[in-house]
Amino acid sequence: MSRPLLEVADLIRSAGTAFIERNRKWIRWTHIKVLLAIARCRTAALGGHIDECTCCGHRATISFNSCRNRHCPKCQTGARERWIQARRHELLPSPYVHLVFTLPSQLAALALQNKKIVYSLLLRASAETLLQVARNPTHLGAEIGFFSVLHTWNQKLQIHPHVHRRALARSHPLDSISPPLLSPPSCSPGGVSRQALKLAFQRGQLHLSGDLARLAQPKFFAAWLRPLFRKNWVVYSKPPFGGPEYVLQYLGRYTHRVAISNHRLVSLADGQVTFRWRDSAHNNEQKLMTLALDEFLRRFLLHLLPKGFVRIRHFGFLANRRRSTLLPLCFAALGTVPVPMEPETTAQESDPLWRCPKCGGPMAVIERLTASQIQLRSPPRLLTTAT
Repeated sequence: MSRPLLEVADLIRSAGTAFIERNRKWIRWTHIKVLLAIARCRTAALGGHIDECTCCGHRATISFNSCRNRHCPKCQTGARERWIQARRHELLPSPYVHLVFTLPSQLAALALQNKKIVYSLLLRASAETLLQVARNPTHLGAEIGFFSVLHTWNQKLQIHPHVHRRALARSHPLDSISPPLLSPPSCSPGGVSRQALKLAFQRGQLHLSGDLARLAQPKFFAAWLRPLFRKNWVVYSKPPFGGPEYVLQYLGRYTHRVAISNHRLVSLADGQVTFRWRDSAHNNEQKLMTLALDEFLRRFLLHLLPKGFVRIRHFGFLANRRRSTLLPLCFAALGTVPVPMEPETTAQESDPLWRCPKCGGPMAVIERLTASQIQLRSPPRLLTTAT
């Protein structure tokens, strides 16, 4: 894929410190830290390194370092490839299904003020629902394994928390082969979520301010919460598709995605940002949206995750504490063996962009440079005098 002409980093640099000053009422240090990291990513400010071909000795020019911030659009490709490689040996020879659990839109404001609690609740409640349905003898009567990925945005960069999930379309108990297909859950995670929210409120863990300040009263909170869970949550299930390898590559596109990629940006002119978005209500038609630069950055910052929050989680027999014990039993029950794990490689060794342009051999780092060292090596600027 070619390099985009416009990047989120360009928008941040264009907005400058004036954006921060204009939005002092709500912007926090966590926002500033992410903006600064993205703006400095792959620039001399973060230092760099020099690569040399291990075969022919060709030496490349200085490559600037990445910020490695998980909200940066440019720093997720390598992480995604390493994650896909690590999951490859967990694939069972069975069809898979892509499920999407969506948080009710009425809870979006509460989620923005209590990201860690509400997002964790969404991941946990939807997973518990899926596990309970699968264990029910009328459905599967089996233990399933799946991983979940949290996304908090829609195509317009508005708040839209939902969970993408890869699950087996057919499940296999350890004592026999079970053929039923896994259909969308017939029950809702709303019940689990309602109890969890009530408990968090009683413990004083919920932050309620602004338009939600009135909900600090127990009676108002209970009245507000009651109608939200009378209807089932939206659970979308795509039909089983492809083989395990295809599913892994398909869902790999969701694992390390950020709110918007650089390739969706179209233009920046007169303080207005234009970007592409997909209208799912009209057959995924591609459309353009234009926002003021401040509004675009505000929407982008809505989707920053709390420090230490894990957005990719594994459940069932793929849970971290059970995987090493149960996964081999699943392969044994199917009469197959897992794909052996390949030795770990660095991003430079696995990425074809790091191949030598002369002979195609692997490139290796031979020298690392700080920002000051890069500045000393840069050619001096020519001074011009007025005449």
